[in-house]
Amino acid sequence: MKKIVALLLALAMVFSLAACGGGGGGGQQGGGDDQGSAPAAPAEQETGAAPEASVDSPIAGKKVAYIMSMAPSDIFMMWDENARATAEALGMEYNSYFCGGSDSDFQDTISSCAASGYDGLLISHGGQDYAWRFLTDLLAQYPDLRIVTFDTPFKDENGEVQTIDGVTQFFQQDAGFAEILLNYICEELYPDKDTVNVLKVWLGPNFNSPFDRRQVGYAPFEEDGRIHTVDTIGPTDLANMENSTADVATSYLAQFGSPDAAAEAIDAIWCAYDAFAAGVYTALTQGGYDIPLVTVDICNADIDKMAAENSPWMACATTNWNYNGEFGMRVLALELADEYDRIIDPITGVASNWLELPTTIVTQDMVSGGGITVLNLDTVAGEGYSDRSWMPTTDWMAAILGD
Repeated sequence: MKKIVALLLALAMVFSLAACGGGGGGGQQGGGDDQGSAPAAPAEQETGAAPEASVDSPIAGKKVAYIMSMAPSDIFMMWDENARATAEALGMEYNSYFCGGSDSDFQDTISSCAASGYDGLLISHGGQDYAWRFLTDLLAQYPDLRIVTFDTPFKDENGEVQTIDGVTQFFQQDAGFAEILLNYICEELYPDKDTVNVLKVWLGPNFNSPFDRRQVGYAPFEEDGRIHTVDTIGPTDLANMENSTADVATSYLAQFGSPDAAAEAIDAIWCAYDAFAAGVYTALTQGGYDIPLVTVDICNADIDKMAAENSPWMACATTNWNYNGEFGMRVLALELADEYDRIIDPITGVASNWLELPTTIVTQDMVSGGGITVLNLDTVAGEGYSDRSWMPTTDWMAAILGD
C-alpha cells in the first residue's frame, strides 16, 4: 500500500495545477484547491477487514471514508495519506473518494456511502448553498452516521448561518491568514513606513466563505491605518483563474506607465488565494515589476516560484497539510466514540463544534535553498508549523497513536 500511496502522491504532484486549486465559484465553496472532471472513485481500490489496533480501541472495526468534492492535488493527497494512517492505526477500515469538482457526484458519493453502511464520513469542500439542507436530510435518514466537515459552511435558504447537531465543522484560520501576511508586510518588509500601500487581489463579498473570512482579518489593518488599499482586482474568468488574473494584473499595472512608477504607487500585493498569486507573479516577472507579493495557501508550484532567482513572491500563509487529514480523522474518531467533549478548538482551547486550524507563514528565505516541497516543508518552516499541541486526543487515542 505504501508504494501505491507514493505513486499517487507522485502523480498528483506532476499533474497538479500551478496553484493549490481552482474552485470558488458556483456551488464550490472552498478556499482553493484543484478541480477536475473525473467521477468519484476510491483513491485506493483496497477494502477488507480493518487492521487490529495495538491496544483496545472503542472504534475498532468502524468503516469511515474521506470524501473530497474536488480532484486530487498534492496537499489533498497528503491529507488522504495521513487520514488513512490515523484511521487504520485506530483499527478502522478507510476509503477515500475524490469527486472531480462535481457537486452532484459529491452528493451522490456521500449518499452512497451512507446507504452502504459507513459509520463515519469526513467530507471536504461542500457548497454552502446546499450542504446544510443536504446533510440535515441525510442524517434524518441515517441518524447513527457521524460526519465531520472541512471548509463546508452551513447556510439555510435565507443565507443564515446554521449548525447541525452532532456534526463538527472545521476550517483553516482564514482571518489569521490575512493577519499574518499583513503583519509580515508591515513589520518585515516596511518596518519604517507608517502606512503601507497594498494592492488587494480578492473576490467578494459573498464569493465564497473563506474569502469573506480572510477579509475579516484584512479590514482592521485598513481601519487602523496600517495599510492603504490602492485598489482591489481579481480574475474575470473563474474557469481559468491564474491566466485571467495574469491578464487583469498586467493591464492594471500598465496604467502606471512604467515599472518604477508602479512600484512607487504599490508597496506590496496581497492575494487572497494562491491561484491569484500565480497570475500576479506572471504579470510581475514578465513586466519587470519589483513589487513584493504575498498570498494565502501553498503548494509545490508556489514554492518553486518563491525560490526562483529574483522572485517577487515573498511569503505564503498556510496550515500544515501533513497534519490536517490526521486532525479531521481524530475528530471523526472522537465523534464515533461519543467523546464530543474532547473535540477542542485549537484556537480557543475549548470544546466546540466549530474548529479552526492554526496558521503559519512560509517565507522566501525558508525555501530559497532549493529542494523544498510540501512534503518536507517542516524542515525549514518555523516551530509553529510543526507544533502538535493542539491535536485533539483522549486517553485511549493517545495510547494508540503515541501522543
